[in-house]
Amino acid sequence: MNIKLSGHHVDITDALRSYLQEKLGKIERHWDNVVDTEVILSVEKLEHKAEADIRLGGGLGRVFADAVAADMYAAIDALVDKLDRQILKHKEKAVDQRRHGANMKAGS
Repeated sequence: MNIKLSGHHVDITDALRSYLQEKLGKIERHWDNVVDTEVILSVEKLEHKAEADIRLGGGLGRVFADAVAADMYAAIDALVDKLDRQILKHKEKAVDQRRHGANMKAGS
């Protein structure tokens, strides 16, 4: 998985980068065909915001999520949880469509 990480009004430290890569590994366990990931971390006043746009292979398109928290690590955790739920939902839809399609052909 290619990860493009950028920061607005925040320095991307090695610890922050490795934490993000570790957390995004959770997503790759659920859907192994992740093509690209763009992550933007930003800080405005007291809000830490993390947003990500993931391009999925296998005809699923893109998944976008963002999260705001008082701490950057908490924002990353919330972001990954949102992305994980969305990817699992897309994966279930793809499996259901394949099953439904197989039943329709057998019933014809």
